[in-house]
Parts: sequence; C-alpha cells; structure tokens
Amino acid sequence: MQSNSIPGHWQGWASLVHEALRMEELIPADELLLVRDSHGQHLRPFAPPPGITPRQGAVLALFYPDGEELCLPLTVRSERLANHRGEVSLPGGGVDPHDIDRHATALRECHEELGVDPATVTIWGQLNPIYIAPSNFQITPVVGFCAAPPVLVANPGEVSAIITTTVRALLDRTTVSIEPRNLRGYDLLVPFFAIT
Repeated sequence: MQSNSIPGHWQGWASLVHEALRMEELIPADELLLVRDSHGQHLRPFAPPPGITPRQGAVLALFYPDGEELCLPLTVRSERLANHRGEVSLPGGGVDPHDIDRHATALRECHEELGVDPATVTIWGQLNPIYIAPSNFQITPVVGFCAAPPVLVANPGEVSAIITTTVRALLDRTTVSIEPRNLRGYDLLVPFFAIT
C-alpha cells in the first residue's frame, strides 16, 4: 500500500473493507499468503478430495473502531481443543443444526469464544469458503462490525489468549514474515503476520 492511500481515520479503513467485499474477481493463488513447499508452490487444497464431504463451519472477522484505527480480534486456540490447538484464528467453529445460516454460526461462535453479543454486530458480508484439510472443514469467513469496541472475554475452554490487531497492520507489507519450517518431515515456507 502506498503512503498516499493510507486513510487518516477508521472510517477510511472501513471503506477499504467494504471495497474488498465488493470485489468480484478472486485473488490469484500466487498472491495469497499460503504455506508453500521449498520451491514456492502452494500446498493448500482449495477443495476437498473427490468423495470427501467436509464439515461446515464459519468464522467471524469482527471489525470495530478504536481511535483512528479499525481493529479486529484474533484468538489463540486453547490447548484443550481437539483440532488446531495453540493456533491463531478468527473466532468460529462448526455449524450447529439450529444455526439458520453461516452468519448465525459465526455470531454464535464469537459469542461463545469472546462474549460478544450478536445483537451488537452488523453483518457486512462474507467471503468465499476455504477448505481446511487437516480438520476437513469448509469454513465460510463472515465479516461483521461493532460500532464501539466490544468487551472481549475469553472462554478458557476454547481460547487461551486474545490478540487484537488493526487493518493498517495487516495491510502493511513489512508486517508479513516468512519462515522456513519442517513440519511432519516436509520443508515448508510458512507466511505469517508478525504482530504483537
């Protein structure tokens, strides 16, 4: 992002989020921050293998203003969970039978994990589902907005820590780092946002 396009107020950042939600073209896989092999080829499957029916779920990217910034919370998943222990994620989880849609799933999960009242969240839209192969989940990212900073209370059974970040930090290319790691015997290049 060029310095002359940086908004001066959180409403400018909110406009960027709205603009991104209106995009009709998919971002090319080469531009996505994905785990890659040592040759730079991405390894994430974008759909389940033939004959595999994934479980359905949703996560909530919950934006809220704080001073000049547009912020969002991330969770560090509890070590007590069956899948993705200790990973940084958006609040979310599997669809329950009583959820009327993916928005309801995302709102319910955010309430369960962070204590955010669904009545305080305005849904701005959603992104294309993404397949999570290790847990066989098809996750729909839902985008929501709170008009004021929510009181975030971690549910210790699901969340070991809360990390808040800003749209500014996520769009800053200097925030992105790539580390070589060996996972399950494979040499990988793992991108991540170096935020504190």
